[in-house]
Amino acid sequence: MSERAYHFETQTLHAGQTVDETHARGVPVHRTSAYLFNNTEHASNLFALRELGNIYTRLGNPTQGVLEERIAALEGGAASVALASGTSAIHYTIITIAQNGDEIVSASNLYGGSYTMFSSILPQFGITTRFVDQKDPENFRKAITGRTKLIYLEAIGNPSLDMADISAVAAIAHEHNLPLVVDATFATPYLLRPIEHGADIVIHSLTKWIGGHGTAIGGVVTDSGRFDWKKGDFPLFNEPDSNYHGIRWAYDLPESLAPAAFALRLRTVPLRNLGAAISPDNAWIFLQGLETLPLRMERHSENAAEVARFLEQDERVAWVRYPGLSSDPSHTLASTYLNHGYGGMVVFGIRGGYERAVKFIDSVPLFSHVANVGDAKSLVLHPSSTSHSQLSEEEQRSGGLSPELIRLSIGLEHIEDILWALGQGLNASQNR
Repeated sequence: MSERAYHFETQTLHAGQTVDETHARGVPVHRTSAYLFNNTEHASNLFALRELGNIYTRLGNPTQGVLEERIAALEGGAASVALASGTSAIHYTIITIAQNGDEIVSASNLYGGSYTMFSSILPQFGITTRFVDQKDPENFRKAITGRTKLIYLEAIGNPSLDMADISAVAAIAHEHNLPLVVDATFATPYLLRPIEHGADIVIHSLTKWIGGHGTAIGGVVTDSGRFDWKKGDFPLFNEPDSNYHGIRWAYDLPESLAPAAFALRLRTVPLRNLGAAISPDNAWIFLQGLETLPLRMERHSENAAEVARFLEQDERVAWVRYPGLSSDPSHTLASTYLNHGYGGMVVFGIRGGYERAVKFIDSVPLFSHVANVGDAKSLVLHPSSTSHSQLSEEEQRSGGLSPELIRLSIGLEHIEDILWALGQGLNASQNR
C-alpha cells in the first residue's frame, strides 16, 4: 500500500499484503507448524518481543498476519488477532483483562453461547457478570462496581436485532476508566466501525459475513490502541506478568508496540498457552471472503429490507424486527450508526406461536435450516429451541427472545425467489 488513504473497498483487496519473493498475486497459504530461527539471539529476541516475526503457527503465521493486518485496517485499529472461533475470541478477550474476583458488565441480549459463557462458565474461574438491559445506557452505569473490568455488548443483538447506543455506553465506560468491548459480527466493518464511536476492542465471528460462505470457523479481535491501561485498576497490565517474563504490559513495551498492549497480551498469554489458533487454511478462506465483503453486504441488506417489508404486510405475521424498517424500535439508532445498509438479518414472530413457527421452518423451501448466519445462502432457525435453548425462559425473554420468533439470515439469491419461498412457508404454517 502507499501513503494514500485508500477507500474501504480497496483495502479489502490489498491491505496487509506485501508481495513476497515468489511474486504470487494471491496470498500464499503457509502450511507449517514452526519457523526457522537465524540463530539463538534471533530466537531470544522473538520470544522477548524485541523483534517481531514468526515462531510457531499457534502464535501466528504469515497468512494469518495478512488477515489480521487487513482487519485492523478495515476497523481503524492498532492491531488484530485472529483465532479459531468467534467464541474463543470472546473468551480470550475477557481473560486478557479480567481474573479471579473481577466482574464484567454485559448487555443481556447476547448470542446464547456468549450468554452461557458469561453466566455459567466464567464464574467457575471467579469472573462474574452483571447483565443489564442495553436499551437504556444508564443501566450500564448502575451496574458498575469497584470490581468491574470491562463493559461488553453486541452492536446488533442476536437474535433480537436491538441496536446498541455505542457512543453513549462508551462515554459511561470511559468515565469509569473501563474499556468497551463490542461484538460487531452482525454489522461487519463495512456497515459499522465501532472504534469510531468509542469502542476500545472489537470482536467478530469471521465465520459469518466476513467469510460469507459457511465454509470455515474463525474469530478476530481488534485492539483500537486508544485505551490507556495505566489508568484504572488493571493488575494484568500494570503489575509484572508471571505468564510472560514478568513484563508490565502498560509500561515495558517499546513505543512502537505500546498501542497494541492488549492485542500483544492476548496473543502471548491466552493464545500462546491455551491454543485456540486459527489454521492457515481458514485464514486464507476468510481473506477470500473479505475481497467481496462490500458487494455482498450491499446485496444482503437490499434483500433483507425487501423481506422485512414483505413480512410486515403479511397478516400471518405478528411482528417483524429489522433495523431498516422505519417502524422498528432501533431504526433511529441504526440510522445513526450503520453505513451502506442495515444488514442481512430479519427476525419475526409468526401468528399462532411455537407450533406455527415449527411448521414454517420445516416447510419453507430454499432456506437452509442450520445454526449459522451470514452465509451467501438464506438460512432459517428457531433460536429458543436451538442456539439459545440453554437459557431459561426468563433469560430468553430478557434478551428479547420469544417462542414464536423465527430468525432469518437473508442470502444473495434473487429477491423474487426468496419472497416466493417465504410465502410457501407461511402458507404451510397455516395449513393452506
